Amino acid sequence: MRDSRVQTALLVAVGAVLALAAMEAIGRFQLLGRGWPPLSQVLDILHTPATRTLLGRSLRTTADEAGLGLLIGALVSVVVAVLGTVLPVLQAGLDRLAAVLNAVPLIALGPLLIATVGREGSPAVIAALAVGFVMFVSTTSGLEAASTAHRDVLAALGASRTTTLLRLRLPAAVPMVLDGLTQAAPAAVLGAIVGEWFGAPSGLGLLLVSAMQNYQTELLWAAGLAAALLAIVSYAVLGTVRSLMAWRFR
Repeated sequence: MRDSRVQTALLVAVGAVLALAAMEAIGRFQLLGRGWPPLSQVLDILHTPATRTLLGRSLRTTADEAGLGLLIGALVSVVVAVLGTVLPVLQAGLDRLAAVLNAVPLIALGPLLIATVGREGSPAVIAALAVGFVMFVSTTSGLEAASTAHRDVLAALGASRTTTLLRLRLPAAVPMVLDGLTQAAPAAVLGAIVGEWFGAPSGLGLLLVSAMQNYQTELLWAAGLAAALLAIVSYAVLGTVRSLMAWRFR
């Protein structure tokens, strides 16, 4: 097991080095034009204190909004999924509602959310919507993961639907819920950035739009790389939490 983890870590490290080298080479030889600067040139702008401060503040804002959206979206989705399990008559309607909401482009909701929750609240709400469907599907699937034999035993013992939910279905659903959280974390980052495009006072989304409009190519790439790093770190952290916790519920 340990050798497998070491091998996986080495493969990830080698892949990251190759990706960074490819980014540098593409920019250095202008294989995709001047819009793709060398990675070293992008990193050079971080030597400026003002740029570091701007990028750090924007990164913190987006991380806070994505985290809040992930928390809200996950809680609401889990509650709705549990409601469908406790009241099976609602399950079909909740499934269709979740599918319809997932089919609506998030970017189309921006103007509507600005008129309702305001520019500052829109990023967190869009982030919550971005993770909602993933969490609903993973939770619903997890609640159905308990074995039929175990359900039959509880039914034979006269356990109520609520008791079966608390003692059997929810514990069985934990691994899939953690899977959903891991997959939803990058979606929350994307949702927060999309929400910031509609005039949020700060954040990586605002920085991306501003840098693009002012032809600040290096700053644009730095903001994009910061967003990608935030998504990767959030995925890695929740993936680690899943690995540490999921085995207890198998």
